[in-house]
Amino acid sequence: MALSTAPILSPLSSALSLLSSNFIIPDSSIFHGIDTSIRTVKRNSRNRAVTIAQNDKDKPTKLVTFLGKGGSGKTTSAIFAAKHYAMEGLKTCLVIQSQDPTAEHLLNCKIGTSPIKCNNHLSAVRLQTTKMLIEPLNRMKEADARLNLTQGTLEGVVGEELGVLPGMDSIFSMLALGRILGFLRNTSQGRGQQDEFDIVVLDGISTEEVIRMIGATSKARLYLKYLRKLAEKTDLGRLAGPSLLRLLDEALSFSSGGANANVQLSSEVWDHLEKTLERGSAFFQKLQKFSCYIVMNQDSQLSVMSALRYWGCAIQAGVQVSGAFAFASPNAELAATAKDFSPLPFASIPHLSMSAHPNWNEVLVNAQSQDARQLLNLTSKQTSIFPPVTFDPGNKSITLFMPGFDKSEIKLFQFRGGSELLVEAGDQRRVIQLPSQIQGKVGGAKFIDRNLLITMR
Repeated sequence: MALSTAPILSPLSSALSLLSSNFIIPDSSIFHGIDTSIRTVKRNSRNRAVTIAQNDKDKPTKLVTFLGKGGSGKTTSAIFAAKHYAMEGLKTCLVIQSQDPTAEHLLNCKIGTSPIKCNNHLSAVRLQTTKMLIEPLNRMKEADARLNLTQGTLEGVVGEELGVLPGMDSIFSMLALGRILGFLRNTSQGRGQQDEFDIVVLDGISTEEVIRMIGATSKARLYLKYLRKLAEKTDLGRLAGPSLLRLLDEALSFSSGGANANVQLSSEVWDHLEKTLERGSAFFQKLQKFSCYIVMNQDSQLSVMSALRYWGCAIQAGVQVSGAFAFASPNAELAATAKDFSPLPFASIPHLSMSAHPNWNEVLVNAQSQDARQLLNLTSKQTSIFPPVTFDPGNKSITLFMPGFDKSEIKLFQFRGGSELLVEAGDQRRVIQLPSQIQGKVGGAKFIDRNLLITMR
């Protein structure tokens, strides 16, 4: 659908307030639930952290990650955040998804495939797919030994000789994160494992992969729906489906599994899979469980432009971005960049020297780091965020907030009548369910100031 460039009024009215030279946060009416008093944050941050770590043991693990152009400082930001949370008294785990040794250099700590304690409250682990694919395969072998589904063929597969295929890194990393964070565990398992953490900070392979992983559970639900129909309504599916489902359920331990797997109905396994994906999708929609930040190098215009683009891609994938960080010199002027990222809270992180191992205690207590630490504390109190989609039943219109895109990159589709709208941009597809008052066919669309205004007829 061609989009008109006729001007529209932007629904954003986010006047920026400059609280300090490097820390900028929008009007509190946009981010409900954030205490914008810096003095209150400084006074209460440590007490709040101790309360979370010691008294609220039932609170779920929170995931924090960073998006930005390669070389913009994502790994440094992840370590900065992990060190900050550990200093606040929270049991923190830094998860490295790549083979890049930068994290080991910055932490001065050798990181392996099992969590290793770097210092008080901070552990680190490297996700390695060659190791992660062994456990599911062994589970499948154990299930096959009981169920005799492959007549012993599976037992002859040597997992240690299997290589990693494209796509496996993201799949197995997502499964590993799901177990750490809890949404892939059976609900009856509860908490209480020795390696549980208050905060998990993810340093992903790339921004594109992280966005895909975060949106995977919600996107996979549609694939699961079609696969279930294929398994239940075709002769081939009814023949092979039950056996394959048992192996899958055993390998990934989605349901209770164990000795009861051989009496479990296929419909129950499908239901377990659906509930697992539903829990995963809900996890990334809760600000108390997930925070995602945009990172850029203030001195690079390409880095800033990429950050804007990734912000839009994250919104398209259903990710709620909590704030933005810029690596900048102490006297850098940030107001213009902060305005580009309005209504996100915005702060700077000082550049670190890579020639030697940083002294993180000095880095964190340095005055230039306080704004970034305050932002991490402020966003931990978010209860809602600026909505990327707003509906206006009176004018029968929809406004989509789409930073980083222009009108030529956005395509609109409608299927199943006028009850939903599919938006395609940034190699992501997003389905928007329309309220009954707005349902109908698209009548027109115009784009201005990062907003797409769609009118229905």
